[in-house]
Amino acid sequence: MPRTTRQRTAVADLLDGVPDFHSAQDLHRMLHDRGERVALATVYRTLQVLTDLGEVDSVRGPDGELRYRRCEAEAHHHHLVCRSCGTTVELDAAAVEAWAGGIARAHGFTDVEHTVELFGLCARCGSRSADAR
Repeated sequence: MPRTTRQRTAVADLLDGVPDFHSAQDLHRMLHDRGERVALATVYRTLQVLTDLGEVDSVRGPDGELRYRRCEAEAHHHHLVCRSCGTTVELDAAAVEAWAGGIARAHGFTDVEHTVELFGLCARCGSRSADAR
């Protein structure tokens, strides 16, 4: 990681305290609300470095925007993410791993990587959506 600065430390510390995926803009806003003076460009650069180092996971949401969080699982895993509030569940999806490996072998591929992210509405947001209809 590039040299450690107060701003980069603030971003890393914030990620330690938020359980769900958030956009860089959301994280920047949270830092501002805490009284931290961190430029949005610094937030983006720090998130990219942490992602490259494998310390932070990123997912592209249904709107195409990248969202970030520090995950508990160190091994390869997948996510189930609420489209509305961002609530996230880490998934150990053995069936997905078996399917991906089988498809790769069937087509003669090796050293295959994959990303599977599932998006929906959590129970709380789903019930709010049903109530609104």
